[in-house]
Amino acid sequence: MSETTETQNTAGLKLNGLFAFKEGMATIYNENGEAVPVTVLRYEPWFVSQIKTNETDGYEALQVACHPKKAKNSNKAEKGHLEKAGFENGAQFVKELRQALPEGAAVGAQISIDSLVKGDFVKITSKSKGKGFAGSVKRWGFAGGPASHGSKFHRRPGSSGNRTWPGRVMPGKKFPGHLGAETVTVKNVEVVQIIAEENVLMVKGPVPGARNTLVKLVRE
Repeated sequence: MSETTETQNTAGLKLNGLFAFKEGMATIYNENGEAVPVTVLRYEPWFVSQIKTNETDGYEALQVACHPKKAKNSNKAEKGHLEKAGFENGAQFVKELRQALPEGAAVGAQISIDSLVKGDFVKITSKSKGKGFAGSVKRWGFAGGPASHGSKFHRRPGSSGNRTWPGRVMPGKKFPGHLGAETVTVKNVEVVQIIAEENVLMVKGPVPGARNTLVKLVRE
């Protein structure tokens, strides 16, 4: 990122949401001395890389980019697209926030962590932890069968077919399979604290995903 771009955007552009990276969970105490479980999110500088308008794209949104790539990992299209945003090469993360265009929006503008404030309620979207191949008991919460007395039905899914008609397994039936690694959205999550000088946000409760997972926060 060029020094000129960083100097021009010290104040930062305030949007209706942010992207941050999950660090882990902690406990803090509120004004009443009550313990509050929080998820700590790490904010890193994001820059506007494209402005989408109704005239050109059919909707209004801001495309933002973060984490410069190495030259060897960037193609010509990436370099050309992100050059005006101050990136010498491509970016590891290029995302979009749909909203009305704020005043002062310009390519290269840095997004301010003050876009969200303490007490805001946000909608959080991130990718959940991948848990590999799981049986129907773990994946869907099936009860399973008796654990003793010679039962041969313990954690199996049970009967899955039909009679002569329709003579097939219906689509959407709950079976063993890949568990996790899905996009999960949690609504009405409270922003408990923001430490701007340390680029840290804290939200109440757990957030889907492993450490360093990219988390999207949008004010509701």
